[in-house]
Amino acid sequence: MIKIAIAIGVLVSATLLMKKQGMSYRQSILKTIYPAIMWTSKGAGKKQIQINKENKIPLVSFYSLITKDINGKDFNFASLKGKKVLIVNTASDCGFTGQYEALEKLQKKYAESLVVVGFPANDFKEQETKDNESIAAFCKKNYGVSFPLMAKSIVIKKNHQNEVFKWLSDMTINGWNHQEPAWNFCKYLVNEEGTLTHYFPMTVDPLDNSVMEAIEKK
Repeated sequence: MIKIAIAIGVLVSATLLMKKQGMSYRQSILKTIYPAIMWTSKGAGKKQIQINKENKIPLVSFYSLITKDINGKDFNFASLKGKKVLIVNTASDCGFTGQYEALEKLQKKYAESLVVVGFPANDFKEQETKDNESIAAFCKKNYGVSFPLMAKSIVIKKNHQNEVFKWLSDMTINGWNHQEPAWNFCKYLVNEEGTLTHYFPMTVDPLDNSVMEAIEKK
């Protein structure tokens, strides 16, 4: 542990000297130490994965959902029929923000069968204070994000929760899952028929085998 602490200290010091263009010092540091954050939390993440083992069908169609994208235009989930959909609540100033890069790689790897959809939110320790335009610019410049981003919204269970996340976290609607996001970068996988099949916590990397196996499952 001492060696890990020393290594992180060296990385942080180097980051402070070489702040990444388009990022704050905090964002630069978090991006640098992201691998260490994932390494230390890897074991816990696997225990928190939830799976729709009984293949319970939603009571409300996933394809009936409509929300606003980051440019203020309607985004109709009916347009995603026939593909798996990985929905992720995101933030720019989180220790897990490095997952943007992994999510982009995942989108490119499964471009023919998967659509990643990001939902920026400021629900956890005010780690997404930017407006939609600034969020879009940050994601594109620093992580090359090309997958759809939705308008900033509330994703946890309180007043004005985004309708998509209400669907994802209410078992009376989706058929089985009652888990709201535990933190930024929780991931929900919906299959080609519009059934919610998996919940992956923030501590599971998007490129983890458990995620890719779920995506590849027929």
